[in-house]
Amino acid sequence: MSRVDRTLLTPLLLLERSAHALPDHVAIIHGARRYTYREMAAEAERLARALRASGIAPGDRVACLLPNIPELLLAHFGVPLARAVLVAINTRLAPGEIEYILNHSGAKLLVVDTGLMASIAPVRGRLETVEEIVCVDDAGIEPAFEATGYAEFLQRAELIQDEPLPWRIDDEDRIISINYTSGTTGQPKGVMYSHRGAYLNALAQIVHSRHSVNSVYLWTLPMFHCNGWCTTWGVTGIGGTHVCLRAVDAGEIWAQIREHSVTHLNAAATVLIMLINHPSAAPVAERLIVTTGGAPPSPTLISELEALNMPVIHLYGLTETYGPATICEWQHEWNGQGTTARARLLARQGVAHITANPISVVDEQMNEVPKDGQTLGEVVMRGSTVMAGYYRDPEATAAAFRGGWFHSGDLGVWHSDGYIELRDRKKDIIISGGENISTIEVEQAIASHPAVLECAVVSTPHETWGERPKAFVICKPGQAATAAEIIAHVRGRIAHYKAPDAVEFVAELPKTATGKIQKFVLREREWAGYEARVYGGTVGNG
Repeated sequence: MSRVDRTLLTPLLLLERSAHALPDHVAIIHGARRYTYREMAAEAERLARALRASGIAPGDRVACLLPNIPELLLAHFGVPLARAVLVAINTRLAPGEIEYILNHSGAKLLVVDTGLMASIAPVRGRLETVEEIVCVDDAGIEPAFEATGYAEFLQRAELIQDEPLPWRIDDEDRIISINYTSGTTGQPKGVMYSHRGAYLNALAQIVHSRHSVNSVYLWTLPMFHCNGWCTTWGVTGIGGTHVCLRAVDAGEIWAQIREHSVTHLNAAATVLIMLINHPSAAPVAERLIVTTGGAPPSPTLISELEALNMPVIHLYGLTETYGPATICEWQHEWNGQGTTARARLLARQGVAHITANPISVVDEQMNEVPKDGQTLGEVVMRGSTVMAGYYRDPEATAAAFRGGWFHSGDLGVWHSDGYIELRDRKKDIIISGGENISTIEVEQAIASHPAVLECAVVSTPHETWGERPKAFVICKPGQAATAAEIIAHVRGRIAHYKAPDAVEFVAELPKTATGKIQKFVLREREWAGYEARVYGGTVGNG
């Protein structure tokens, strides 16, 4: 018996299939623009040919600094179709941070929105590998400097119109994208995704977010973040409709929901809080599935969304796990629970999703902790939907995979029903509006102020963003500074959203006998009473 050829997995198959099965179905909506699946596939091919005609070879990195517009969605297919690697960059980063990512990734070509060119202008002369900058004018914004226009760039596709572009790949372990972390332990790390992992996680998003050919998905989640949790590929694969949204604005989101009868959106808790508190908030006629992650949604938030006919699916993961790795899977017996109890259960991180390996919670010796809902351990993962490694960083990769598992750095408990629940973050990461903020990075920026002797940064609760940085500062003898001066100083060095909202000047900081600052003492003081107000009791009783 002859061996049946094995199909190598790649997200490219998902667009190829939808273009064949649903050629006239609307694939993308953006303002007045519309693309059918036939047109979407053709545009992806045109982008791939233009990249090749521009000298992009297999394995070259193509960076995109773009908001949630069709050009970034198409890049998720056109770049890998050219056998290149996509580097989608966080649009909120400061120029120096973008410079680091471009240089570290070795990006050969950069596609940037004209509205974001101001973030490139100060560092353009220090880009070591970028040979060409292509600008997309999506909103009629004047370019900050001279660059190749996107339409002019695409015309190069005609130069190699007859060159074949196979939608199949020869190696499913080929790197499809590099996603940079937010630098939570120093410089950002480049997380490598494979074609196989991206395909499998895309399928998981289809299943767990309950997508179908009738899905109308609103892009409130940044496409640069874990490639939109792989939903860029997933919604395409099932033949749903992408509704692009250039900027997150609660009023505009409600307008888009009603104009296009949106059925799905993904968003961090902060965006959901904005939505439910907007004057336009009202129950939707047809059920709208909300998928959330980043920080656990509070039971109050879940209940308020349910009242708007917007049921919540809670996922958990990291950049290193292609976005979501677990889902708080609904159990039938929960139907009999009251609204508050049901919301508390849904706020847990849950179990591994359908294409992931089982998740484990372990102690320092890599032994599984008891499933008692009390014993803390680190959440660890492994499998096809865990990163291929950190780009150009074998030491960090080895450390992350010690013991044969990927170490998340998140601390949690295991409940008797097998569901995990996060309790703390091992490295004091602050998650604000779905974005990770490194306290070390913020502290270093504060410490560079000439009046600062010592400082510590911890999270403090925030009604809109979930949590925000707060700084505790000791000034040098004989010197002084104001809170406004410290905040302005930080904003001049790193992205504005990472700067503390508040600065408290203190005479001393709590320390151990060896001189290490006890951040947990400061953090517990900031959060005292907050959990009881929000959750109605101690967090984590399940």
